[in-house]
Amino acid sequence: MLRKKTNGAARRPLRASILSEVGHSSVDRRAFLRGSGLAIGGLTAIAASGGSVTRANAQTAAETAVEIKKSVCTHCSVGCTVMAEVSDGVWIGQEPGWDSPFNLGAHCAKGASVREHAHGERRLKYPMKKEGGEWKKISWDQAIDEIGDQMMAIRDESGPDSVYWLGSAKHSNEQSYLFRKFAAYWGTNNVDHQARICHSTTVAGVANTWGYGAMTNSYNDIHNSKAIFLIGGNPAEAHPVSLLHLLKAKEENNAPLIVCDPRFTRTAAHADEYVRFRPGADVAMIWGLLWHIFENGWEDKEFIRTRVWGMDQIREEVARWTPEETERVTGVPGSQMERVARTLANNRPGTVIWCMGGTQHSNGNNNTRAYCILQLALGNMGVAGGGTNIFRGHDNVQGATDLGVLADTLPGYYGLTPGSWAHWARVWQEDLDWLKGRFVTMEGADGAEVPMMEQSGIPVSRWIDGVLEAKENIEQPDNTRAMVFWGHAPNSQTRLKEMKTAMEKLDLLVVVDPYPTVSAVLHDREDGVYLLPASTQFETRGSVTASNRSLQWREQVVAPLFESLPDHVIMAKFAKKFGFADRMFRNIAMDGEEPNVEDITREFNRGMWTVGYTGQSPERLKLHMENQYTFDRTTLRAVGGPADGDFYGMPWPCWGTPEMNHPGTALLYDMSIPVAEGGLTFRARFGVERDGDNLLAEGVYSAGSEIEDGYPEFTMQMLRDLGWDSDLTPYERRMIEYVAGFIDELPAADAEVGEQSQTGEYPSDWADKIGGVNWKTDLSGGIQRVAIKHGCAPFGNAKARTVVWTFPDPVPLHREPLYTNRRDLVEDYPTYEDKTFWRVPTMYASIQKNDFSKDYPIILTSGRLVEYEGGGDETRSNPWLAELQQDMFVEINPRDANNLGVRDGKQVWLEGPEGGKVKVMAMVTERVGEGVAFMPFHFGGHFEGKDLRSKYPEGADPIVLGESSNTAQTYGYDSVTQMQETKATLCKIMPA
Repeated sequence: MLRKKTNGAARRPLRASILSEVGHSSVDRRAFLRGSGLAIGGLTAIAASGGSVTRANAQTAAETAVEIKKSVCTHCSVGCTVMAEVSDGVWIGQEPGWDSPFNLGAHCAKGASVREHAHGERRLKYPMKKEGGEWKKISWDQAIDEIGDQMMAIRDESGPDSVYWLGSAKHSNEQSYLFRKFAAYWGTNNVDHQARICHSTTVAGVANTWGYGAMTNSYNDIHNSKAIFLIGGNPAEAHPVSLLHLLKAKEENNAPLIVCDPRFTRTAAHADEYVRFRPGADVAMIWGLLWHIFENGWEDKEFIRTRVWGMDQIREEVARWTPEETERVTGVPGSQMERVARTLANNRPGTVIWCMGGTQHSNGNNNTRAYCILQLALGNMGVAGGGTNIFRGHDNVQGATDLGVLADTLPGYYGLTPGSWAHWARVWQEDLDWLKGRFVTMEGADGAEVPMMEQSGIPVSRWIDGVLEAKENIEQPDNTRAMVFWGHAPNSQTRLKEMKTAMEKLDLLVVVDPYPTVSAVLHDREDGVYLLPASTQFETRGSVTASNRSLQWREQVVAPLFESLPDHVIMAKFAKKFGFADRMFRNIAMDGEEPNVEDITREFNRGMWTVGYTGQSPERLKLHMENQYTFDRTTLRAVGGPADGDFYGMPWPCWGTPEMNHPGTALLYDMSIPVAEGGLTFRARFGVERDGDNLLAEGVYSAGSEIEDGYPEFTMQMLRDLGWDSDLTPYERRMIEYVAGFIDELPAADAEVGEQSQTGEYPSDWADKIGGVNWKTDLSGGIQRVAIKHGCAPFGNAKARTVVWTFPDPVPLHREPLYTNRRDLVEDYPTYEDKTFWRVPTMYASIQKNDFSKDYPIILTSGRLVEYEGGGDETRSNPWLAELQQDMFVEINPRDANNLGVRDGKQVWLEGPEGGKVKVMAMVTERVGEGVAFMPFHFGGHFEGKDLRSKYPEGADPIVLGESSNTAQTYGYDSVTQMQETKATLCKIMPA
């Protein structure tokens, strides 16, 4: 029975079970399911929860026509298709998409209950403001006017950087793109989203190894794997449907599943080999494996010779990691390490999978690069069944990252350089000087003017410090004074005690979300807080990118409920208030107050050449969704049908224009097929040589390539040198001239060739500019088209690099966590020196020098549950899911529990070394090893033993509340990306 446990009484009368009604009437299965507002997937939730359900306010399907709307689950990144049954505008039932190659007719508990996410009675129903300590209903016009006036006053007084626009991995691609464009028009790079605290170290590490920072293969391609090496991930709970694909390889290929994790997870229960290692020792773990691989000559020497740079430097570091040293640091016996290494060597191709267990560390970028290097050593890259399959979290965290909702880049990972801004100004047809005028400059330490337009913003992991740090210590004109939480749960971030202080110091706090998040209750503010009800993704349409880089199109299931509005409509309202709507939407039609979604897609199609978000037009995406059944379940390629030859969802890069009809790229860096059919080389992103060594591929190339060796990225000059520029159309030539600035007006599609275009004899001061236009900035797509016509990858053909000379650790090193109880290892493997980057001072050695382990002896780590997602506000408000998991808890090893006097199921206090403490239920279990404790991070609504339910707006409190694990989590940030360190801190536990 679902209970409100805080006072033992339910808030309202319990629902009558729908199951109890069956015996009183004659009803067939289908009518019963539809009438109850459920379908096949929902039945799973009932069975699991013993649950009750409120009958939907709609007629049965037998009496009215039922429309089927096809959407995508709004939880993890697998991208499961949801078949929504709609009658008279009411969503009455759902089934999983049986034709979807991703979920194959399956749903997890969260997916089976997403109808409740849209129809949930605990949603925020109308705009609200906090005034005099009370929540008051207000109109949208009042909310936009009041918030807008306060923001513009802050902008006038402190500059645009004093307003922080925090975006969301819950936004569609179109909304994500619009959000980043909106921040640019406001005039700040203080914009970020959840990827900062889940996979920013992946993007940095992987992109700096072989060119792109994303999953290289796919869930489906795991069917081809002969071995599966999973480290720091728990897909059985975090991405349940993905486990179908792993188990298929395990069953059909007899592929050994190796799970490396400090905790024995539900995924580890399926493993052929479970490796328990000490939290924070990932690099040591991988180098220990490579020690055996190199020692026995099991590496792929030819692959390394032709496609890898810097492996000799890796060998030097790996030589230090003998079985004895590896065991000293990781706790894993040498015999087990040798067995795992032999298994990987004997079962190729194998895939490596990781998630946040590997990324959320102060040296997280070292971890992700080490994983990549393992695959390069084994020759497992660019092959079916191989690759690095990086499981992303939220449903569109991949897309939001690609679309640039980040503090250090524009859409498509273009960065913040003057050339990047010029490119997007051309795409937006915006006056670049006007755009520059939206940003401010500040005086740098050397007295020179620093344009904030080109400076990375404060990442979301550090927004607290933007508020609390002394003004003279931050590298922006003033502190953060207004914070916009747009689809982001604050309890997913560390240092919640300091966050509470920061929230209370702000001039203005704005929360935009379908459900009130912990942002509504963590602080003790009496006023200056606004809650704006966003619609769910089921109440709008648009594209979303799954973890494998495939784009899928969501249909709108129902109209926006209550007084909620889609995110892009809210953005348009703010843009109008701030006076730049006409400029921002000059190429996007307005359907009343709503920016046209398909127009937004087409606009980013015109600009995102770097990662190939240019070929997936709305029409092509909708065609794929309509014909899912035509795509092979393993290769993802359509076999016949209207999308024949395409890969499902056209996983990026989908090169050129939509008219070019590129199929997308299912396997990154696969040279066995032509680029035109989805093949690729490693990207030539890091130059052509380093210290006299060749960085380009050695004598290997894509099938059908006319350049049979390595080559740099394509430019107009390169086309000329090869004699391929004659393949450009007149329009493509004119567009290249426009990009170079040789002509002033955007050419028409039927443009004719100019005189200089025909002869190639440009004035000397223009020849180099035109020749310098490259595959990333050519708005026509002609350079890409011509390179691919001749069998070449537009971005070049290079070696992967194992040494990143621009990073703090060029060769990945093991470094002890800031809060470590292994003081014997600190001298050998110290952390970094303190430094200032991403605008804020960041501590490393000044923390690690202190020994906290005597008072806080237990390692604390955190992770996910199958029932909840992210900060948990929407899933803990879902009655089907809330009934499955009602208690926040900490897992404690039996030996530790007995030594501490802790009993299973009893309340305990858990305290971190920075003073944050939580009161939670003890779960005594051998899932965690001795000296390690685990907490899930999905809970909120309690703070240090206090129940905050009364602080939520009436009727909008989640069903289940609990302490946030991050109240006890501590300081610690990656040395490159500012990723938070949540997997390896310390704590103490005592009976409550």
